[in-house]
Amino acid sequence: MKKTKIEWCDSTWNPVTGCLHGCEYCYARRIANRFSYEGQTLDAPQELQRVWLRDGKNDARHASTHVLRYPVDLISGRTCPYPFGFAPTFHRYRLDGIQRWQKPQTIFVCSMADLFGEWVPDEWIEEVFAACEKAPQHRYLFLTKNPFRYEQLHQKGILRKSENMWYGYSATKDSYDLWFDRQYNCFVSIEPLLGEVEITDTHWVIVGAETGNRKDKVVPQKEWIESICRTADEMNVPVFMKNSLIPVVGEENMRREFPW
Repeated sequence: MKKTKIEWCDSTWNPVTGCLHGCEYCYARRIANRFSYEGQTLDAPQELQRVWLRDGKNDARHASTHVLRYPVDLISGRTCPYPFGFAPTFHRYRLDGIQRWQKPQTIFVCSMADLFGEWVPDEWIEEVFAACEKAPQHRYLFLTKNPFRYEQLHQKGILRKSENMWYGYSATKDSYDLWFDRQYNCFVSIEPLLGEVEITDTHWVIVGAETGNRKDKVVPQKEWIESICRTADEMNVPVFMKNSLIPVVGEENMRREFPW
């Protein structure tokens, strides 16, 4: 678990890393590649092979999905946090970390992955949920670009219904109506805001601008943000605006609201 600069949570926890969506503005891919096995040019391939297992059809939906049983501590004495770069990787040794964190935290789960991507096995998700249930002192925020996986997990009886578990989805131009059981805590994260977004029934809205130095970076229009806030107010839903919006709306118009 790590402290984070993400304004709407206290900490991040990454039992799973990596993603296959391929978003061109993805910050996580840049970080993972920088601190990957190749990015650090570590000279210990035999040690790397010793500490990972590809579980194949018993545990993975995709050929490039990996399972780490314990940390990659190479012969050089250095660790490699993303040995396979941004390939989906289950760091099973991290599951019990949140139990040792006694002070209650609002935790963004898998900030360096999409835990609900189609390539992620149900078993991985179940193990992450089970770890959360063993540390009920925390609040857990999940976020995905594949919200329809929530419905699939609900139908299978896997999705947990708990006051301290919040299920979010990421939108940039389009919003979805999450049509699974309304008794779950749901939220939408519109970041980066790339156009007009019409939000639908939800319990919380997060809005942020694209960061970084991408060549075609989109600067959101103030009208897009105002429209989102009007709709949220009509639904009596709190809005959290990230600091990246200050240059657009001004500090005096910032809203940093939580639903709890």
